[in-house]
Amino acid sequence: MTFPARIDVHQHIVPPVWATTLAALGLDSGGWAIPHWSPGSAIAMMDQQGIATGVLSVTAPGVHLGDDTQAQNLARAVNEYGAEVVKDNPDRFGHFASIPLPDVDAAVAEAVHALDILHADGVVLMSNACGRYLGDPDFEPLWAELDRRAANVFVHPAQPPMPLLPGTPAPLADFVFDTTRSALNLVLNGVMSRYPNMRVILSHGGGFLPYAAYRFSGLTSTVIDPDRSTEDILRDLKRFYFDTALSASPSALPALLAFAEPGHVLYGSDWPFAPQEAGSYYNHFLETYPDFTPGQAKAIDRKNAETLFPRLAH
Repeated sequence: MTFPARIDVHQHIVPPVWATTLAALGLDSGGWAIPHWSPGSAIAMMDQQGIATGVLSVTAPGVHLGDDTQAQNLARAVNEYGAEVVKDNPDRFGHFASIPLPDVDAAVAEAVHALDILHADGVVLMSNACGRYLGDPDFEPLWAELDRRAANVFVHPAQPPMPLLPGTPAPLADFVFDTTRSALNLVLNGVMSRYPNMRVILSHGGGFLPYAAYRFSGLTSTVIDPDRSTEDILRDLKRFYFDTALSASPSALPALLAFAEPGHVLYGSDWPFAPQEAGSYYNHFLETYPDFTPGQAKAIDRKNAETLFPRLAH
C-alpha cells in the first residue's frame, strides 16, 4: 500500500497514568510487557504500514484492577488522555473509552461521559471483568445504554479467571480462548438478540468463533436450549464484527471470510503489543490474498470501518 488509507480499529494506547499504575501494582498484560508508546511513534508506524487512522484502546488488564474507586478514577484519566490525543490529531486517531466494569453504575456513567462529553468513537470492554463475562445479567444496564446510543463496542481479550499455562503468556493462547468464551456468553444470554443497535467488534478475528460457530449453534439448539433454533444462534453469532489483528493468515483468514457477514471484517494491527514486523507479515498476506471478491480488500482496509465511524469517512 503506497499511501495511508487503512482504518485500524485495533491499535493500542499506553497512557502514562495507566502504565504507572500497572507498574506500581506489579501488573502487566497477562505476562506480556507494557511497551513504550507515544503519538509520534504511532504515527510513524502508521505511515509505514499504510494506516490513515488508528482507533486507540487500552488493552488488558483494562482499568478495573480490583478497587472500584481506583477504577473510576483511572478510567476517567485514561479517557481524558485519549481524548486529548485525538483532539491533537483528529484525522490520525480515534479512541475507544475504557469502562470500569464490573462496577455497573460507574461503567454506565463513564460510558455516557465518554461518548457525550469526550466524543469517544465507542467503548472498549475486556472479555471478562474481574472474572465475570459480558453476558452477566448484572451488566444489562450497560448494554441497554450502549444500545440506546447505537455505540461501537470493542471487545478485547483479557486473562481468563484461571492459571496461566506454564511458560505461556496469556496473549499467546488464553486471549484467543477468552474472546471466544465471551462472545458465546453474549449470544447464549441473549444480549446480541436483545440489543440490535450496538455494533460489537471482536478482536483477533473473533478468536476461534468463526471456526467453531456451527458447532456452537448446532449443540445449543439440540442440547442446551431447544427453544432456539440453529438459525437463531447463527444469526446472533453473525452480528459480530471482527478485526484482522494477528489473524490475516493462510488458515484463519479464509475461515473468517467464510463466516463473517459482508461488511463485518475490519483491519486491525494490535500495535504496539504486536511488533511492527508482525504487522508487515499480515499486511503482506492481506495485500496478496488471491481469493478476495471484487472490492473486498478495500472494504476491509477502510470502507467497512467508515460505516461504523462516519466521522472518518472521506
